[in-house]
Amino acid sequence: MNGTSEGPASTVTAPDRTRDDVTERRRTDASDYRDAPDHRDASDYRGAFAAAPLALAVVDTDGLVISANDALAALFGAAPGALTGCVAADLIDLASDARTWHAYREVLRGRQAKLRCTRRLKHPDGHSLWVQITVSPMPEPVDRGTGGAVLLAASDISARRELQARLRHVQMHDPVTRLPNRNLFFERLATALEAGTYDDTSTGRIGLCYLDLDGFKAVNDTLGHRVGDRLLSAVAERLTRCADRAGYGRASAPLVARLGGDEFALLVEDSTGTDQLAELADTTLKALQEPFDLSGQRLSVSASIGVVERRAAGTTTTGLMQAADTTLYWAKTDGKARWTLFDPERNAHRVTRQALSSSLRPAVERGEFVLEYQPLVGLDDEGLHGVEALVRWQHPQFGLLTPNRFIGLAEEDGSIVQLGRWVLRSSCLQARRWQLEHPEREPVFVSVNVAVRQVWDSDLVADVAEILAETGLPARLLQLELTESAVMGSAGRPLQALQALSDMGVRIAIDDFGTGYSNLAYLSRLPVSVLKLDGSFVRGFQYEEGEERTNPADEVIVEAMIQLAHRLGLTVTAECVETAAQATRLRRIGCDTGQGWLYSRPVAADRISLLLEGAA
Repeated sequence: MNGTSEGPASTVTAPDRTRDDVTERRRTDASDYRDAPDHRDASDYRGAFAAAPLALAVVDTDGLVISANDALAALFGAAPGALTGCVAADLIDLASDARTWHAYREVLRGRQAKLRCTRRLKHPDGHSLWVQITVSPMPEPVDRGTGGAVLLAASDISARRELQARLRHVQMHDPVTRLPNRNLFFERLATALEAGTYDDTSTGRIGLCYLDLDGFKAVNDTLGHRVGDRLLSAVAERLTRCADRAGYGRASAPLVARLGGDEFALLVEDSTGTDQLAELADTTLKALQEPFDLSGQRLSVSASIGVVERRAAGTTTTGLMQAADTTLYWAKTDGKARWTLFDPERNAHRVTRQALSSSLRPAVERGEFVLEYQPLVGLDDEGLHGVEALVRWQHPQFGLLTPNRFIGLAEEDGSIVQLGRWVLRSSCLQARRWQLEHPEREPVFVSVNVAVRQVWDSDLVADVAEILAETGLPARLLQLELTESAVMGSAGRPLQALQALSDMGVRIAIDDFGTGYSNLAYLSRLPVSVLKLDGSFVRGFQYEEGEERTNPADEVIVEAMIQLAHRLGLTVTAECVETAAQATRLRRIGCDTGQGWLYSRPVAADRISLLLEGAA
């Protein structure tokens, strides 16, 4: 069993030549050992011992030096022979830590084979040296006269340690900025997290400013990497000054590191709270906004900074860096040239969004989506004319999710095509089922929302034709809704698809009309049959009879749009109808259909069946 450790510097001084009786006895023993006539092996050993370039000493079982060679005396700056009788452990500072001291005593007692350790010692002339110490039993047969003594060997490894230190500095520092690099940063971060967790004298908190230069790539691309490197060096100098000012009056300044490219980090160990990090981030932004003069070339840059401050306990290196990276992304998306503080709620929303995005496609295959239907009611006869199919996600973790939680994600990753096809097929099957169950009444149509990506990324016309043929639903009972911003200005493939669907007999509706271009001139060339007015117009109708109108212009605008739509042969549906007063005014100005909570919230298919039975 070997023990290896390093201790603090110990000052080695020439020992006092006045010793106690034990010391004198040890000298006598050593003299008797040297003069013994029958110790031929010992005589050979003494010559090798004295001439050895390695610093050596024989230590007795009490820990006192029996004899030491000149190399050891020179190493410690002592006179030859002056070390005899000294306490060996004091010479090399073996008692400075309990583990090494215990191992040393075990070797002296013969219970442990060897001790190896490293010590930093202070030479009498003032300089420090690193020494590797080995303590082991005396070799056979020369230990016969030493009564169980051990051999202590000391090797000066100062040059090797200095070389290792230089190599470590190169390994741990960035050659361009001379700042600590990614390796040293993560080493310090791990140490700070551990200290913040277990050190009762610290605040137990940690802070990080993670910054990225805005537009640095353009500097490299236009002015070259040499100018880019000079800019990075200048940025590093300013960050270091900011850190030094932030550390004034505190135990230590923040660590400034270059993590790679144009990314830097300021690590605040033992932070005092978010105010400290906010002040540091604000100071850093202002410092970097000052123009840089690089060999007569004047450059201006800005930075985006993600700021994270939290308790060290329970925080991991990975978790802290993920939070910092996310917050830096927020700072950039919020407009750059700013710092942003980590927000757990915003991050939770991002994590949820990511979880939903990754499970969208499998959710369709697992059948986690359901449909609800909201009635479309004729304002003249208050009869049920149709229903709008609204998809819901019955998520196993997050519960029932409405379309605004996942439709945007589905459009981004393309799963809207697969989901949209399922919604279309399920809606047409249900509409056909209602038609067959209630042959005595006029069948209701089903209105299905369609995303533009469904038009571009799939053959929507072929999908609709196949589903209508498969379900047996007449084309006139299917209405497809596209948003105004998606339809207006359509040309090429989207316009051709809409025209083909209209020729097939499918009705095309513009959803949320009035929120986009509101350019009715487009309607003259689009195969549109229905306009669905955005609910924001209808909400302006909420006053009661005799009350002052909150926004009388709304009614004028809606009436004008309805009249113009009718002249173009289009019908109009008003969304978000919530009161009887709204329905009355819409009916009075000629609106055809209403949809909203006045009539019904979105409900399951069986509830629509009950409405159809009541109307039969």
